[in-house]
Amino acid sequence: MAINKVEICGVNTAKLPILTNEQKETLFKLIEQGDNKAREEYIRGNLRLVLSVIQRFNNRGEHVDDLFQVGCIGLIKAIDNFDVTQNVRFSTYAVPMIIGEIRRYLRDNNAIRVSRSLRDTAYKALQTKEQLTRKNAKEPTVQEIADELGIKKEDIVFALDAIQDPISLFEPVYHDESDTLYIMDQVSDDKNQDDIWLENIALKEAMKRINDREKQILMLRFFAGKTQMEVANEIGISQAQVSRLEKTALKHMKKYI
Repeated sequence: MAINKVEICGVNTAKLPILTNEQKETLFKLIEQGDNKAREEYIRGNLRLVLSVIQRFNNRGEHVDDLFQVGCIGLIKAIDNFDVTQNVRFSTYAVPMIIGEIRRYLRDNNAIRVSRSLRDTAYKALQTKEQLTRKNAKEPTVQEIADELGIKKEDIVFALDAIQDPISLFEPVYHDESDTLYIMDQVSDDKNQDDIWLENIALKEAMKRINDREKQILMLRFFAGKTQMEVANEIGISQAQVSRLEKTALKHMKKYI
């Protein structure tokens, strides 16, 4: 991505205006009164903010014009939703919105291009992060996650970077009227988690409250670290049935934890 190019989307970035604080205040008062010309001037006066943000994404292989346009959408949303009475600098409010807009674009645009192995590495890293956080009562460093998985730190950073926003392991990847499959359902975990689960006496007591089939599924899923598909194959039922039984068991156990 040629981030240092002078003209982006027909805009000469070398000649972009810089607004003073007084100009910003005046323009916002006019914007609140519905002055579209003031709104356009304020947008143009903050395009440097968009340029600054897209620098962070210069290794994503995207065309700078595309990122600039998407960043401008975030900027416009920030302008339209900014509340001057909150005593917050506009740039402080706008930057997260611009970043969020670009990340959504990258996530949607790159979802198909990210290889399965790369996604698996990222999701295993996220799973390990959650496990280490529960175990040590603090968030682990990338190096600690790498050591736990036996993967190079750089590979984990690259994998997480490739999927853009780190995705929750509980994000649904498939949904129909009766079942929802989550990312964690598709990721196998080779680590024994007994030390995480068995230390919780309340959990062991709750396990006594569910039937043998539900207990078997939870043992395979969370103690043996198997995916729903692996559990289904082992006990001879469908993945959808495993999903239903697992959710029923967890819901029932929550009453006793």
